[in-house]
Amino acid sequence: MSDYLVKALAYNGQVRAYAAKTTETVGEAQRRHYTWPTASAALGRAMTAGAMMGAMQKGEEKLTIKVEGGGPLGIILVDADAKGNVRGYVTNPQTHFDLNEQGKLDVRKAVGTDGTLSVVKDVGLRDHFSGQVPIVSGELGEDFTYYFATSEQTPSSVGVGVLVNPDNSILAAGGFIIQLMPGTENEVIDVIEERLKSSPPVSKLIHDGLNPEEILEQLLGAEHVKILERMPVNFRCTCSKERFGNAIVSLGKAEIQDMIEEDGEANAQCHFCNESYHFTKTELEELEEASEKE
Repeated sequence: MSDYLVKALAYNGQVRAYAAKTTETVGEAQRRHYTWPTASAALGRAMTAGAMMGAMQKGEEKLTIKVEGGGPLGIILVDADAKGNVRGYVTNPQTHFDLNEQGKLDVRKAVGTDGTLSVVKDVGLRDHFSGQVPIVSGELGEDFTYYFATSEQTPSSVGVGVLVNPDNSILAAGGFIIQLMPGTENEVIDVIEERLKSSPPVSKLIHDGLNPEEILEQLLGAEHVKILERMPVNFRCTCSKERFGNAIVSLGKAEIQDMIEEDGEANAQCHFCNESYHFTKTELEELEEASEKE
């Protein structure tokens, strides 16, 4: 089944919830960036959170997540929109460590715990909302939980997980975000906390075959969950040769002339999807002409 996410309410509107299956999406990122297991887990967790956070936006709104924890993985950068499209990369994709004491991929060691998680929301009309919090865990689920509580003042629980096959491909990936609305009854909070404590990791739930609806039913109780919307999730990059051409034009006539004289061609590569674009000498000359008209 293709990746998708669901939006839901629970306990008569006291709780807002999201859950996503992202196995294919994270798998696409793994193939494009040749990530090793620990890097795959970190990137996959961030992309899964990004997909769900993107789904909280409206229309053409977008957001960018940047995780800079000071670890050997380097920076994680994720873009997501309100339509389930997400893309991402890490600075050092071939990062991997032995399993941690819990027998899990050591995402904390890869990400680091000395840095920040930031979210920039592009809500159109050149209007941006930006929030930044210190990394508190490096495991990312707890870090996104802290982000929501601190930067958006919304008590939340974020679970994100990735399981990796021995051949480095993605076995299972997914996540959930559960948020308490103002005035949520204490009894409801107690029930949800107990359910979260007793539930297996979300990556195991995905691996066991649970879909996003069933994940929320497990975490919140089937009788309390009302599904509002389903949305496909995809790895999708917005790069194109035209966009890179425009970027070359913006460099100006002198710099483009240098490219023509020194190399007679140009190659550009997208960080997000690893797609490469080649510009011939003739194409560069056309871009040089266009730069003169700017």
